[in-house]
Amino acid sequence: MKFKLLLALSFWMLLIVVSCNKDDISFDAPSQQLSFSRDTVFCDTVYHQVRSETYVVKVYNNENKDILIPRINLEKGATSLYKINVDGKPGYDFKDVPLRKKDSLYIFVEIAPQATGPEAIAEDRVIFTSPAGQQHVTLFSVVQDAEFFIQTPTNPNLITNNTTWNNDKAKIIYGDLTVNPNVVLNIQAGTKVYFHKNSGMKVSTGSTLNINGILDKEVILRGDRNDADHDTLPKNWNSIRMAANSTLNMNHARLFGGTRGLDMRQTNATISNSFIHTFQEYGIYAVGSTVNAKNLVMNNCGESCIGIFLGGNHTYTHATIANYSRVLSSMNRNGIFATNEWKNDAGQTDQGALQQLNIRNSIVYSDRDNAVNFEQTPGQQFNFIIQNSLLKYSGTTEAGFPFDNNTSVIQSFKNEDPQFVNYFTAHLNLRVKPNSFARGKGNTTIAGTVPTDIVNVSRTTNPTLGAYQ
Repeated sequence: MKFKLLLALSFWMLLIVVSCNKDDISFDAPSQQLSFSRDTVFCDTVYHQVRSETYVVKVYNNENKDILIPRINLEKGATSLYKINVDGKPGYDFKDVPLRKKDSLYIFVEIAPQATGPEAIAEDRVIFTSPAGQQHVTLFSVVQDAEFFIQTPTNPNLITNNTTWNNDKAKIIYGDLTVNPNVVLNIQAGTKVYFHKNSGMKVSTGSTLNINGILDKEVILRGDRNDADHDTLPKNWNSIRMAANSTLNMNHARLFGGTRGLDMRQTNATISNSFIHTFQEYGIYAVGSTVNAKNLVMNNCGESCIGIFLGGNHTYTHATIANYSRVLSSMNRNGIFATNEWKNDAGQTDQGALQQLNIRNSIVYSDRDNAVNFEQTPGQQFNFIIQNSLLKYSGTTEAGFPFDNNTSVIQSFKNEDPQFVNYFTAHLNLRVKPNSFARGKGNTTIAGTVPTDIVNVSRTTNPTLGAYQ
């Protein structure tokens, strides 16, 4: 009986405590302006009818009282291309939104636009209305019209006839897009090609891929995530895989952000005035291929910017091949790796002659001890010329070749800092500074074969090493 009485008393005391602590908060009108985590939301480039990433704005109540924000709304109301969610509730017009003292609330923003042309600006404002005055956060995005290439079990996603892509619409690829044998795909100046995660392009035997950018109208090939941090991250898509006896002609292109950039098998490639950077493995992965490149800029590749397997025939003239990366710092990060061998898809090791590798008027550098690694197979042809070039070089054992007193190394230089303006990809600028060692060290005759640099500056006198004069 005594126990039951104590239990009853405890129950009533608990009810009294709960009753006394009942949340009885009063909210006042704001007397001060709100503050925000950002005053403008730049949604990165989005595509026709494709929902963007979600962006966040935090709204702060700096007052020492709980407030009700009388109204939060999209300026364009129900017609806005933007969608907002205020503290967990979707809509476009919100009344009497509570915000505790010294606290914050979240506003989530996204856009799923309708394109009205090749490229347009989508702008709106989130309006905050209170007795303390009207405030706003600007919403801003570039909207592109897009054409989609989607591989499904019933759609193999093939280009079966000679085709030209123009810059009127962005091209967005889901899965693998295959260029059928003996077909030509032309990608014209200013075109943007975006690959979804785990997607890529396959160029079949006998086919030709022409990437026809021009100065100030590059062809862009990258992952479809346009938020700023993905400009500096690899592995957002797979690769462009060129089959045996295919042809690549690439001019004024920017290729970045995948697993491998150009994955070439016995391909004939001509590359000019282009940037290839930020790949998990290789920017150029060439098996028994012929590559002729000039005014080429490369950086930030996990295994090597250029990987040469099963020999082949390669010439790199006025190339800037750097390899600096915080994201891929634990990997090999060679500038150029070349070997006579290659392990084929069946796991067998094949061997082939390196008929010629020419590195001329170029820079091959990194923050590693060595930027070049040659693995020469005994008995296999391995011919190379390094002429008027600047290399990061740590020694014969590491590099696979002697630098000094070597007839294959002509008027070249080692371990002189090229002094790049900025070699990290967030602000990538591989021009060299005015007092760089690389200035004026190029061979004039070689420069005459590539008389203008990657931005069309003449280099016929006092040529600077690398892609920039």
